[in-house]
Amino acid sequence: MPPFETLAAFFGVSILLCLSPGPDNIFVLLQSAMHGRRAGLLIVAGLCTGLIVHTSAVALGLAAVFAASAAAFTVLKIVGALYLVWLAWQAFRAPVEALPEGQGQAGGAAKMYRRGVFMNITNPKVGIFFLAFLPQFVNPSLGAVSIQVLWLGLTFIVATFVIFGAIACFAGIIGGLLKTSVRAQLALNRLAGCVFLALAARLALAQR
Repeated sequence: MPPFETLAAFFGVSILLCLSPGPDNIFVLLQSAMHGRRAGLLIVAGLCTGLIVHTSAVALGLAAVFAASAAAFTVLKIVGALYLVWLAWQAFRAPVEALPEGQGQAGGAAKMYRRGVFMNITNPKVGIFFLAFLPQFVNPSLGAVSIQVLWLGLTFIVATFVIFGAIACFAGIIGGLLKTSVRAQLALNRLAGCVFLALAARLALAQR
């Protein structure tokens, strides 16, 4: 296990990284605004599950192998981009209906959770980021590198849940208010569709 000082420093850096605009926190923001706080928190839980996969891959050395494979990188990013295009299509086609204040239309819990997992694991940039970021805080003289990586990954996941959870709660409140207006809801759906398309293009054009 890394020293407490190392984990504390790593946690602080992780908080800053989670606060910086990126595909995942934008995804949480929009989905929470569209489907409510509960759906947003389920998506956050799914994203954090995806981070467990990436952390395990780095600890086992799989990420290094994957980063070296151009074909695997391309396939995964295309799958992720197509998924975002599908979400954009759903957003553009979503029905709108004025709801009483505070009432939302959240999807099924399992669906929202799976959406977060899939969004995270189909982004190969996350695994490569972890491969470059986590080892900087590892000290081989303190014991097994894989165990230290797992501890760092867990710390990053906690930071992610704290920040993204706060985003989900805030966006859920704002989205709930917007849902009282059909015009605002339609604008939100169109904005979400455009952002999802932009994220899809960004992922499709990503380079290792």
